[in-house]
Amino acid sequence: MKFRLAFGLTTALLGVGTSAQSSSTDAVPTGTPIPGDYNGAYRPQVHFSPPQHFMNDPNGMFLDGNGTYHLYYQYNPTGIVAGNQHWGHATSRDLYHWVNQPIAIFPPTNDTQVFSGSAVVDVNNTSGFFPDQDNGVVAVYTLNTPVAQVQEIAYSHDGGYTFSRYAENPVINSTSTQFRDPKVIWYQDHWVMVIAYSQEFAIGIYTSPDLKAWSHASNFTHHGLLGLQYECPNLVMMPVQGSDEGAYVLSISINPGAPLGGSITEYFPGTFNGTHFAAVDGAARISDFAKDNYAGQYFYGIPEGQDAISIAWASNWQYTQVAPTAQEGWRSAMSLPRRNILANVTRIGWDLISLPYDLTPVLGDQLAARTDLANSTLTVDYSGVVSGALYFEANITGASGASSAATLNFTAISPVSGESLRGGYYLGGDNPFFLDRGRLRGFDDPFFTDNFSTTSLLHADGTWTLSGVIDRSIVEVFLDGGAASATATFFATEPLTLFTLSSALLPANASVSVAVYALESAWKGYEDGDGIVLGNVTTTTLK
Repeated sequence: MKFRLAFGLTTALLGVGTSAQSSSTDAVPTGTPIPGDYNGAYRPQVHFSPPQHFMNDPNGMFLDGNGTYHLYYQYNPTGIVAGNQHWGHATSRDLYHWVNQPIAIFPPTNDTQVFSGSAVVDVNNTSGFFPDQDNGVVAVYTLNTPVAQVQEIAYSHDGGYTFSRYAENPVINSTSTQFRDPKVIWYQDHWVMVIAYSQEFAIGIYTSPDLKAWSHASNFTHHGLLGLQYECPNLVMMPVQGSDEGAYVLSISINPGAPLGGSITEYFPGTFNGTHFAAVDGAARISDFAKDNYAGQYFYGIPEGQDAISIAWASNWQYTQVAPTAQEGWRSAMSLPRRNILANVTRIGWDLISLPYDLTPVLGDQLAARTDLANSTLTVDYSGVVSGALYFEANITGASGASSAATLNFTAISPVSGESLRGGYYLGGDNPFFLDRGRLRGFDDPFFTDNFSTTSLLHADGTWTLSGVIDRSIVEVFLDGGAASATATFFATEPLTLFTLSSALLPANASVSVAVYALESAWKGYEDGDGIVLGNVTTTTLK
């Protein structure tokens, strides 16, 4: 990651109960998590957000042998804008209920920062750090110094909760200030790293037998959209729909210079032989058609053959440092956890199919359902849903031959202020879908784009699907079974509490079935008597 500083903004105070010092700055807590108030009007209830202060890229995500997911993230524990970067940490058994852990990795000096990276479980002790265990964790990250970006490692004997820096860091030295964001995977008999030579528009591929000694193997250069720099590469094997074989996907985040401005992520399906990656073609494929999905990372340790699981940062560098959530003492959330596969789609070719990971742990009561919504409207009052969060889905059948005027639409409304968030699909013509956050008045910024659109083809048999999550200040929609998706933050002056789904001018044989569910807060069960989430206060002191 590379952040832009925003000046003239005040920082939020550290919460009650934080104490101790780090080697890099005063007042950064060690050995105890930072408490958080998750009751603010903008606080997502099923998306992860930090307890306080500023968060950006997800880092080091892995699944351990006990079935616990670890999420680290770029974190400024003393401010509400980027800077003073540490690795925050949270854990979950289901990817929705997160336990805030103490800060995991600190910069070693006041003038350095721990930038993005990854983590792996060294089950075979290739590093030599873990002679008596098979669950040792090694974090690989960029240390940003005043003169260069170098790659370091740190190791953990307690499963990823506390880390010790390797005494012989850096493991890859550099004289460049634009060399960052290592993502490491295991390939057959060696470790592989992909890393960005950011302003050379190259992804370097390195190999290592032990995570300490790295050799450059190849570069993947000048592919797809370039923007002004490459960041946060990922290399992952994922299933292919309808096949017993998997395929590799290389994802690259670019910032700035995305088509809609700011930051975005693109991906390349291809082949990998342990040292070289080759894309299937020269196409630039975008993973999300809105503006708030960046630096996504795939979990290490997902069993082979299972869907790849990812989480992305749900914001954009064009406006993240002035977003109005600062009034609640925090900035930025993560996307929903997503399961991902590749598919070879008619007319489109290779496409990333991305859907929410199993929502069952937070799925609440069904608020409404209809099997006959063709050319009619369903209205749901969800003012009584404590979380203020919804899941909805719509399935269209028999719509072959629909005119360009035939539509399916959804709207979330504030009856108090008249503000609304809406989206819609046209079943005929070029099959466009739109998402509109321009009717909300809680945030005004010239780069906070109001509208997004994409094309999503109606199937030849007249079928098409839509699903989505609305979570206080973030919406994610999934079109055609996840063949297209969008993530957008939004900020209303009053809560949205009325939801409508409607269709119009559909063919006579068309059918639309819909359902709307409440989502339960993933944070409410962790609150103390004062409504504060304290996190895991039993973790031992950091090394």
